Amino acid sequence: MTIAQLSGVAIRGLRACVPETSRTLAEDNIFEDDSDRERLQKSIGVQSRHVVPPEVCTSDLCQRAAENLLIDLAWERNSIDVLILVTQTSDFVLPATACVLQHRLGLGSCLAFDINLGCSGYAYGLWTAASLLKSLQIYGRPARALVLAGDTSTSLLMPGDRGTVPLFGDAGSATALEADISSPIWTGTFGTDGSGSKHIIVEAGAFRKPLIPTVVPLEKSSQAAMFKSARLHLNGLEVFNFTLKYVPPLIEKLLRSANANVETIDHFILHQANQMMLKHLAKKSGLPESKTPISMERFGNTSSASIPLTIADQLGDSLRLPRELVVVGFGVGWSWSAIKLTTGPMPRPQVDFYS
Repeated sequence: MTIAQLSGVAIRGLRACVPETSRTLAEDNIFEDDSDRERLQKSIGVQSRHVVPPEVCTSDLCQRAAENLLIDLAWERNSIDVLILVTQTSDFVLPATACVLQHRLGLGSCLAFDINLGCSGYAYGLWTAASLLKSLQIYGRPARALVLAGDTSTSLLMPGDRGTVPLFGDAGSATALEADISSPIWTGTFGTDGSGSKHIIVEAGAFRKPLIPTVVPLEKSSQAAMFKSARLHLNGLEVFNFTLKYVPPLIEKLLRSANANVETIDHFILHQANQMMLKHLAKKSGLPESKTPISMERFGNTSSASIPLTIADQLGDSLRLPRELVVVGFGVGWSWSAIKLTTGPMPRPQVDFYS
């Protein structure tokens, strides 16, 4: 695991956005037996998820969150120097969706690029943006960044798949960062184990396994196979084993490196992967339930947006005052990340509904 520290950057605000349409597992009608559905809901902790209609993309949710955040902060749009989009459901193969959003948001010329990460991506996005802000030379005002993180994972699911449909929801988010020499030190730790990449994967759709026929149209049997491999494959048991193996040592190492402990941290915001998994992690890491908020019940697993969505949904007015937070991401890759940082004061984070 890589340990890093930086100072001189503050989080000024945060917004999240989910589709207005919400679905329950009963509405999906993929369980014939109600008791099977109820047993699964109790395990994963998801009662409903917000799901995008076919014409809505990650960029739309993130744009809405960013626009409202800029209003909250009264920031001029040409004052944004860095725009990062963290997503694995981009609008296009190319160009980078961040470039499209720079135009749609009406920002001035700025650094703009995508980070192709999911569950661990929010912390990576924050750290990348903060590092860039420290390196920029902006005269007359502090350097500023927007980190947009979101995924529309439901568009990748195989209809009727009991291993994924009950779990995933869609969301976007926007986090505003600003250079501030008085801001406390951030401590971060990051890691990767690519041997686990096959356990959460969408195989088809890029260039290793393209969906576009190279010479002649595919046979019908091949089309059916391609359709299936273009959907999200999730090996739940392997994900559970990976999480319990890597995440508790990740939290322990971060706290030790930051000279902190469970008592000095106000909230541990964990990627909302699965409620049973989160409870196991909290118990194994010695984290009290009161410090590990869970937002999965109404939103499901929203991939890269799950941490900022949980902050906006669960912490609310408490961030009007400074708070010591640890954000922890883990999953697809395998990839993991954690940052100990201080937030606030900031406007009350909110969850917007996109219609």
